[in-house]
Amino acid sequence: MPSAIGVVEFTSVARGIFTADQMVKVSDVEIVTASSSCPGKYIAIVHGDVAAVQDSVKTGERIAEEYFVDSMIIPNVSPEVFPAITGTTMPEKIQALGVMESFSIATMILAADAALKAANVEAIELRLGNGLGGKAFFTFTGNVAAVEASIEAGRAIAEEKGLLVNAEIIPSPSERFIPCLF
Repeated sequence: MPSAIGVVEFTSVARGIFTADQMVKVSDVEIVTASSSCPGKYIAIVHGDVAAVQDSVKTGERIAEEYFVDSMIIPNVSPEVFPAITGTTMPEKIQALGVMESFSIATMILAADAALKAANVEAIELRLGNGLGGKAFFTFTGNVAAVEASIEAGRAIAEEKGLLVNAEIIPSPSERFIPCLF
């Protein structure tokens, strides 16, 4: 399993597509996702070993030129981040529910990684930008204490960057609401 994840965000869809192609040509990385996001931006997320991801992101930043918005690298990313981004998570049981929301896609990935590492919680979804006006959110589950600890870890990162929208804990979500999460 790859140990690092890197993100480059662009203001131009055309430059984002061009750059994402170059990012995978220069380093031994795989695309997690490369797609348009609201409002009219593009995001390229790659994974691989740390050095390859660093080279790929550095290339993305350079080629982006004036279309560069933001970038980040997480060297030892939680393995649960990948299925949360691709929407392939399905916890057996929903306990307490944690929800974090950020104005930034990159910040939400950092906050989600911190939340997953802070306590024994399971990712549900990490939604990045589409249909959200460029915002991002992360939902996860675990016992109440674990969700509280994870919210605090993720909140600290998003607040430090000034990009937290909100964070909520639902100690006991309604059985009628749970199907809406998937």
